[in-house]
Amino acid sequence: MKSGTRALGVAESYADQRSPKGRGVDASERPDAESVLCGAVVRADRVVDGAAYGTCAVGGTDSTDAIRRLFSDLGREDVRLLFVAGVAPAWFNLVDLERLADAVERPVLSVSFEGSSGLASALREQFSGDALDARLSVYESLPPRRPVDVGDDTVFVRAVGIDDEAAARAVRAYTPEGSGRPEPLRVARLLARSGRRWREG
Repeated sequence: MKSGTRALGVAESYADQRSPKGRGVDASERPDAESVLCGAVVRADRVVDGAAYGTCAVGGTDSTDAIRRLFSDLGREDVRLLFVAGVAPAWFNLVDLERLADAVERPVLSVSFEGSSGLASALREQFSGDALDARLSVYESLPPRRPVDVGDDTVFVRAVGIDDEAAARAVRAYTPEGSGRPEPLRVARLLARSGRRWREG
């Protein structure tokens, strides 16, 4: 991958003030609860080349549209890949990877950093009715997670618009040695946390 090839990483940060048993919670019940999204444009040679902020609802269903708007607001036609930190930001605000890839017309790679038996049981514990059905529909549409070895670390990747082998190469290309985290996502997470703290004053 050429050193100047740009990727957009999207990560989020929110203050977790929900109750541990928020069964049936939806965004309409907590209109004031927002998570700060950050999109960071980073080149393959680790140079940061732009950033933008947005929000999505904690416990809502708007993360896919929020990330699409973030991409659109940046107006960066030179971005070749979109990295997303996981698929369930802002407390199960699930990202529809297929719909996002169609909207941005770029390959989308969701990267997570811990093994998991899946989200279905957690969704059923926390949601019910239409709120549960909407999330399960998105979750069940997601491509499978594939482990990717990056140095001494292993990350888990869901890829749309790119085959598994090329997705693994892309993850490794953007991950500095010893980091275990693609640089676009590392930078986006740092900026999202800083943005949230600034908003909270």
